[in-house]
Amino acid sequence: MFTKPGVSQNQLKRKSKMRKLIFVLFVFACGINYAQQTKTLSKNKPSSKPKESKSLDKEEMKTYYLVFLKSGPNRGQDSVTAAEIQKGHMAHLTKMYNEGKMDLAGPIMKKEQDIRGICVYNVASLEEAKALAESDPAVKSGRLIVEILPWYSMKGAVLR
Repeated sequence: MFTKPGVSQNQLKRKSKMRKLIFVLFVFACGINYAQQTKTLSKNKPSSKPKESKSLDKEEMKTYYLVFLKSGPNRGQDSVTAAEIQKGHMAHLTKMYNEGKMDLAGPIMKKEQDIRGICVYNVASLEEAKALAESDPAVKSGRLIVEILPWYSMKGAVLR
């Protein structure tokens, strides 16, 4: 099998698995978003009238930022230090949620993955998302690294 110089088969397999996971998460999120929109539209219409489809105008859509928290290069801390970093990480996420800058966060349950968690930031720009992500104690310590992708969704969409 052809490989790039300096890239092992394991790295290629992990990269392929990560791309598949990101694709599955994207499709899942789109499905949830579509289901939420459909459910909201059907709730707001009286049952005596035929259902009408609602157009998704630019005013109803918003850019959010998907933040993928991945295993970083510095994960060799002792258990006490790792627990302190995790405590700071959780405090950072809680603060962002309370300030309305993050709408959703959670860990990936399968520990073998490079992606450790996913957050949805509700901020004005990619630069603001990067600044917030990089101020996370777990990112500062090198336990985590981040990848941020802009994501366009219905404004105020929620998981059900």
